[in-house]
Amino acid sequence: MSDTKRLTTTAGAPIADNQNSLTAGAHGPLLMQDYQLLEKLAHQNRERIPERVVHAKGWGAFGTLRITGDISAYTRAKALQPGTETPMLARFSTVAGEMGAADHERDVRGFALKFYTEEGNWDLVGNNTPVFFIRDPYKFPDFIHTQKRHPRSNLRSPTAMWDFWSLSPESLHQVSILMSDRGLPRTPVNMNGYGSHTYSLWNDAGERFWVKFHFKTQQGHSHYTNREGEEIVGKTREGYQEALFGMIEAGEFPRWTLQVQIMPEADAEKTPYNPFDLTKVWPHADYPPIEIGVMELNRNPDNYFAEIEQAAFSPSNIVPGIGHSPDKMLQARVFSYADAHRYRLGTHYEALPVNQPKCPVHHYHKDGSMNFFGQKTGAVDAYYEPNSMGGATEDPSVMEPPLKISGDAARYNHRDGNDDYSQPRALHDLMTDDQRARLYMNTAESMQGVPQHIIDRALANYDKVSPAYGDGIRAALRELAGARAAAE
Repeated sequence: MSDTKRLTTTAGAPIADNQNSLTAGAHGPLLMQDYQLLEKLAHQNRERIPERVVHAKGWGAFGTLRITGDISAYTRAKALQPGTETPMLARFSTVAGEMGAADHERDVRGFALKFYTEEGNWDLVGNNTPVFFIRDPYKFPDFIHTQKRHPRSNLRSPTAMWDFWSLSPESLHQVSILMSDRGLPRTPVNMNGYGSHTYSLWNDAGERFWVKFHFKTQQGHSHYTNREGEEIVGKTREGYQEALFGMIEAGEFPRWTLQVQIMPEADAEKTPYNPFDLTKVWPHADYPPIEIGVMELNRNPDNYFAEIEQAAFSPSNIVPGIGHSPDKMLQARVFSYADAHRYRLGTHYEALPVNQPKCPVHHYHKDGSMNFFGQKTGAVDAYYEPNSMGGATEDPSVMEPPLKISGDAARYNHRDGNDDYSQPRALHDLMTDDQRARLYMNTAESMQGVPQHIIDRALANYDKVSPAYGDGIRAALRELAGARAAAE
């Protein structure tokens, strides 16, 4: 018996001819009854879905998280217990570019992880940087507008970027990382990943601890200069996809060491910085990283669209033992990420195979577009809760302890009393002379074409970080101006 697979319509009817349309005679018009042609054309019209507003261009693979350390005193999360191995999916991405953008552009990289735990999916949605450009989500749409195309020219606008950054000194830390060597990693496996936000852990005793997640690359940090990146883009726009896919296909599985920084709950009231501020890091001297596991990527997707493009990550996906924090940006992302997926993929996006939990799922969400699974309530007559029909019920044993931080509801000025200069200064001072020289030049190059008054405003911010920082950028700007004049 032949193993040949028979081609069918989506309804299962066998197809006799997949080469020729049905016509009235050899030279006649097409017939509307050619349902196979109509199905094929209609599906092609619908093959594209809205791309992500940010993080549109991405690369991903499957793997495992293996826990080797012991933080059971801090969390009851089963996926973080010693010896546990959890299947997972990782998706890396650029932030600003569209689907067709080149991989080797200077940009922050997304570092999104989905862990299929026995207690539900845990998503850690971060970047390759431990901080971000802003601390208040009210400014997120404004910031992203500056990274996208100008409504009149339909071109990316350095003026918009630097106008926003120069008016937002809290961005200094992230911009310093972006313009440093780490702003252009060679491949997705040559960069760290961070949960970036402050999350929380809680144990069986109901004690809460604040936590930062770090994934340190075992492949080593390796970066390109702007010129090297431009040369690669001239040859391929898919360098990251080629590197990640090729490495895993060749059996060279990339790994990252998982570390956590843990802060006792009460310490949040004592630190000289706001530990929930996404523009700040926790000094390692105060809260040393604890090595607890290894993440390995070891399987490429079989279908990129189904398993990477339709992958949906959200900070709202947590499991017992892991919680959120008062981080304003995190609080907003808990809503906005899941909401984006419902718009882009549909109401039941978490029923798609790549997003589907690998544990039993019971809920009372009802109907909606593309409900192909019926009820998940646990009993056919239970479609509301509470009920006496044997439907799924709540489990008080997984109740998260209450947050102890509170205050009066108001629109607090997030810039008042905030030190936006010390941590960028510490980062600047850690760099070697060569690294600082590239930082200054990368920053100056990104300012080309920006009006002078905006540049002056930005330089005033850098002077507050360090006079050497501002002067270094000024020297690089003069060098670029001299080179430009010599070429004219």
